[in-house]
Formats: sequence, C-alpha cells, structure tokens
Amino acid sequence: MEGLIKGLIDVALGHDENRNEDPGPRDREEQSRSTWAQVVSGEEQDENDSDPPHGSKQSHWNRQEQSHLGRAEWDNVDSEPSRRPHKISQTQAAHEGYERNDDVGRHGYNQNYSSRKDEEENKDGWETVGKRPPRQQPHKIQMGQWNGYKRPSTEQEYSDEAEVGAKIEPSEEELSDLSQACSKIWELDLNRLVPGKDYEIDCGGGKKVYQKEDLAEGSLFTWLSEDIFRRPTFSRFCSLLDNYNPNEGCKEVITSEEKQEQAAFIEEISRTAPIKYLHKYLSRKGILSESYQDFKRTLTTLWFDLYGRGGTSASSSAFEHVFVGEIKQRGEEEVSGFHNWLQFYLEEAKGRVDYQGYIFPRRRGQTPDSETQLLTIQFEWNGVLKAVSSTLVGVSPEFEIALYTLCFFMGGEDNHIELGPYQVNIKCYRFGDRIGSVFPMAEC
Repeated sequence: MEGLIKGLIDVALGHDENRNEDPGPRDREEQSRSTWAQVVSGEEQDENDSDPPHGSKQSHWNRQEQSHLGRAEWDNVDSEPSRRPHKISQTQAAHEGYERNDDVGRHGYNQNYSSRKDEEENKDGWETVGKRPPRQQPHKIQMGQWNGYKRPSTEQEYSDEAEVGAKIEPSEEELSDLSQACSKIWELDLNRLVPGKDYEIDCGGGKKVYQKEDLAEGSLFTWLSEDIFRRPTFSRFCSLLDNYNPNEGCKEVITSEEKQEQAAFIEEISRTAPIKYLHKYLSRKGILSESYQDFKRTLTTLWFDLYGRGGTSASSSAFEHVFVGEIKQRGEEEVSGFHNWLQFYLEEAKGRVDYQGYIFPRRRGQTPDSETQLLTIQFEWNGVLKAVSSTLVGVSPEFEIALYTLCFFMGGEDNHIELGPYQVNIKCYRFGDRIGSVFPMAEC
C-alpha cells in the first residue's frame, strides 16, 4: 500500500523516472508542428537573414550573399503542385537549382520544408495553418548539350534553314513603314510560345509604380513546358545568361569558350525567319551589305562587344544589359535592364527574383491575365528593387534580336508599332553606335 501511495504521489508531482528519455512519436509530432508553425508565421527566421521582413516576405539577400553572386548558377528546381506556388527565400534558394531529367515535362518551384514527413503523415488529423501541399518529384532543365556550345562554332550542329521562301522578302509597304515591318517579324516568329499550352503565368495583384508592398502571393510563372529548353535557339540563348557579372561597373572577362557560345547562338538564330527577314530588310535599305556573313558579324558586334558603363570600361554589353540585367552600385542600388522573360523565369525558379505584382495599365479595362504577352511588372532581383519593368512573354530569342536590331537601325528613341494585338512603344537608347538599352512599353 505504501508503495502504491508513493507511486501516485510521483505521478501527481510529475516525478517520472523516464522524464529524461526521448519523447514518444506523438510528442515529436507536436514539436514538429510547433516548429513549422513558427516558420510559416515568420517567428523563426534564418540567422543569416539580416534584413527585416518586407510585406509577406521573410528574407532578402544579405550583403555578404550579394557579394558572391558573381555569375548565375544552373541548379535543381523541385516542383510545387499548386497553381500559386509559395515563394522561397532567396537565401535558401542559393543552395538550390536545376537538375537534368528526361522524364518530366514541366518546371515548378521548390521549398525545402522542415519536418516534411510529419506534415505529410498528419496522423491525428490536425493541420498547421499555412501548410504547404506535398511536393512532387523534381522537374528538370535539359542542360547536357550546353557544354557542347563551347566548342568552336564551326564544329557544332545547327538546325536546318527555315523554309519560308518569299515570306522573308519585305514588301514596299513594310520598307516604308517600320510598324508594318515589326508586325511582319511578329508573324514570322514561329517559335513564339502559346499561353496555356507552353506555359502559364499568374499576374497576381496590380499596383501603382510608387507602391512598394508585395501584391503577388506567389511566382509569376506557374509552369513552363520542359520542351522549350530543347528548342535550339532557346537552349543556346539560356547558355549565354551565366556569362556575366550582374554588378554594373564590374569589368567583364569573356573567355574563348564564351565567345564560341556567342558565335554559335548567332549562327543558330541566323537560320530562322525573323533574322533572315531582318537581313533582307537592312540590305534593301542600304544599311548593310548583302553578305550574310558580314551581317552575322554585325549582329555579334552589336550585341556582344563590351563597352563601358558605371564608370568602368568593358563592363557591359547590349546583350548583358537588355537580357541579363545589371545592378547599379552607385548611390542607392537598383536594377537596370533585365527585360527578358526567359531570364526572369530562370532567376525566379532559383529564388533570386521575387515577383511583386503588375503595374496598373493607364487605360482601364486592360488588366493583364494569364493570356497577356506584354507585361509591365515590379520585382526584386537579388534583393534589389526594379520598380517598373516591361517584357514580352513567350516570344523567341530570335524575335527579340530581330525586333530590337531593326528599331536600332531604322527607328529613333520612340518607336510606336503594333505587335499582334498590342500597341507598343519600343524605347531605344544609344551609346554612340551601340545599343545602350532597348525594351517594349505598352502604349496608353
């Protein structure tokens, strides 16, 4: 009896002989939920994240991480099954990236979840507020052929010449009207993607340019067909994006292999209808000779030759500024350039781009949706704000090269044109005989 009474007293006072042992499965599960709830609510933050939360975000790149950006990485990206994938912190994404896989057809976004196993099992029916859906298998980008692009361009294999016949001969109306010529290039862009079939975007919420709060719950791109990265001009274009240091004023060093990538890209796009039309147009106008080899050298010089920007010689190029983007280091940091949708998709998939919503159009009734291919948006890149940026979504690399080159040679600073259903102003700024910047703007 005395032993029984002592045992009851110990239980009442919590004097359990096994109190120092590991908690049971249910206790571990409850601890896991508690930790995940802290992460979701923002109470638990990466110790390396020195910046305060911004809107619904929990982290930005800290300065130390920014200094190591150097060149873009091609890493593995896991997939989220939800239509509006949750954003991932850029600090976390630095350790994530793309993989190669032939069995998966679309790309999504990755979150490394703590205690994922406990969440998915959900043994007793409880759910944590803000719980993410379980991840699918990783989706991967085909990069195996990219190393081959570094070989001498004469040793590489290319697509067959586009068979377009008389379609690439500019008409008299097109020769006298830049807008009609640009419309023709739009029609010749046989590689342009189809919204809903090749990719899907979610524009999120709209905002004024001066508004800094994040009005997008997730990423701009919901998914993109993996087949896109098997298209030769897309694949070769993407292989060029990691050749640059994004910090403006940092001297670029272009290796011989990177020059081979440039030459191979120009060779590939020169076989497409938009570029063939561009050559016919410029030669008919007397801007360039009829030699196609001279024309390809002109494209290489125009887009890839280095020039000074940000006070440093050989620190920038038209390709880097327009398509890759740069971060101004003088005064308050800001993103300049960065007008290409493929670069946006890849950087967003790695967590380096934080989409924050679209900019309200000046004309009512023109709210963008998943079908829109001319977007004006706001985002952060590596933690640095791009307050307003415009991009043509889903167009091919050869289309943009042809369009912007034509406007550079034949137009002025403002080039009011029509591209399919869109009224566009192609803004073109010159650095002497070079392209300083060029990008589309939606007309009012």
